[in-house]
Amino acid sequence: MKGCVSPFSSGFRRLGVCFASRFAAALLVSAAVFGLSQCAQVPSMDYTGRAADPAVPMTDAAAASSSEYAERPGLATGWGKPVRAGMRWSSFNRAGGNQPWAVASFHYDDAPGARALSRSLGGSGASSRSSFHLAGGAVEAGLKDRFGRWYPAFRDGDRAVVVGTPGSPYRVVLRNRTGNALELVVSVDGLDVIDGRTASYRKRGYLVDGGDTLEIAGFRTSMDEVAGFRFSSVSESYAAQRHGDTRNVGVIGVALFHEPGRAPWSAGNRGRRRDAEPFPGSFAVPPDGGRLR
Repeated sequence: MKGCVSPFSSGFRRLGVCFASRFAAALLVSAAVFGLSQCAQVPSMDYTGRAADPAVPMTDAAAASSSEYAERPGLATGWGKPVRAGMRWSSFNRAGGNQPWAVASFHYDDAPGARALSRSLGGSGASSRSSFHLAGGAVEAGLKDRFGRWYPAFRDGDRAVVVGTPGSPYRVVLRNRTGNALELVVSVDGLDVIDGRTASYRKRGYLVDGGDTLEIAGFRTSMDEVAGFRFSSVSESYAAQRHGDTRNVGVIGVALFHEPGRAPWSAGNRGRRRDAEPFPGSFAVPPDGGRLR
């Protein structure tokens, strides 16, 4: 299947794959505008989907229909300013078809909402500005602000709730901690980050080599740009104003796919190795089970 790269990622995959130029925060960006000609010089990422319709901006009609969400508290994700993020096509053969190897998610909200949600999920303690692990440690994740700092998060094992700042932009950061390439299909508020429509395992995502990092700055609007993610009210969210559906605001999901014959390590495999017995028997037995000569 064809694919392409994402706006932010580290590492150079291989010839012929989709590549995305890196766009840094205003204080970090260099004088030159990164383009596809500079792909080999900047962190890269592959998008594995075929050419799809881009995310569509909000309309006045849809915005008017979102008035019913005006009183709902908490944060959602709004349609932000354009961010330059080029990409190109790549190929990735999924093992298991449309069934992901692993699925993970984390939540976000304003400070009071995040604290309350964290407690309801069994979390405790204070938030901290750091990343966290998902999918049994296969992915390191978090949200970063315009200056590259982690947003605070309440953490409890694989569960995390990020504390957002109303009106501020953010980037979804995902690092592949396995030794194999993974395809990551990512959703924000239940919407696919590539086309802005309902998220599904059937849709294609971004490629991330082992040890590399992907940073997604917004909903893709073209091969060259995304509409930046920003923390908004529920009524001003892209989900409300474009789709009139806010059931899934406040959650970010990631489905992980691997290539045939290259299954990443898993929590189950780690557990079996951890529980291996150093002295399970008394004497060695030949491989064929026969008697010693």
